[in-house]
Amino acid sequence: MSKRDGYESKVEAFLLPIMEENNFELVDVEYVKEAGMWYLRAYIDKEGGFTVDDCEMVSRRLSDWLDEKDFIDDSYILEVSSPGLGRPLKKEKDFKRSMGEQVDIKLYRAIDKQKDFSGALYAYDEKTVTIQYEDGSTSTFDRKDIALIRLAFDF
Repeated sequence: MSKRDGYESKVEAFLLPIMEENNFELVDVEYVKEAGMWYLRAYIDKEGGFTVDDCEMVSRRLSDWLDEKDFIDDSYILEVSSPGLGRPLKKEKDFKRSMGEQVDIKLYRAIDKQKDFSGALYAYDEKTVTIQYEDGSTSTFDRKDIALIRLAFDF
């Protein structure tokens, strides 16, 4: 397990009981480096929407615990937020909940000079994701080739 995976797992294990006691959903935890800075992000949601007060409560509890345990070697910025409109699909529950919904897929490498695909989530398993286009045709992608899959949103 990488250092990053270890940090994410420890934070997830700490947050899960808090999620259960407040009827929240832990969507994701990520520890990433962007523009030279490390970020520890917890994405949380709940039925009816996540409020600023919810975010503050979780952020304070997590921050206090992180200060006490002090297991992250790097300097980092802590962010606790809602997953937003373009919610990424990462776990089984995300895919199950999103069946039939419009999704955007971004691939690591282009297929026929195209890296971005959009369609309705039609099927998935541990190795593949299939989307259906408006004309009824489908495309299946290997999960290992998908850089990002998220719910589509239109303005």
